[in-house]
Amino acid sequence: MNLDKERIYKIADLARIHIEDKDIDTLRADMNRILTFMEKLNELDTTHVEPLRYMNEQVNTWRADEVRNELSTEEGLMNAAEHNDRFFLVPKIIEK
Repeated sequence: MNLDKERIYKIADLARIHIEDKDIDTLRADMNRILTFMEKLNELDTTHVEPLRYMNEQVNTWRADEVRNELSTEEGLMNAAEHNDRFFLVPKIIEK
């Protein structure tokens, strides 16, 4: 499959990215190489290959969740630049 200039712009529009005109030729070559590789992979017979869900066979390597109170409010606010008795105070950054 060969991608043309219009299709590159359509893909960029769908991905919500801006592409400069000077980058089209490079992108077209790179994307055509990727699509050629994917077409080659589609030729492989994978009927007896199980889908890979994880890289190893371990079921769960996470620790169990335990609710602990390791840091008090006072300790958490100790190095804050500004705070009140319970919360960090930060400058407003969103304007209407």
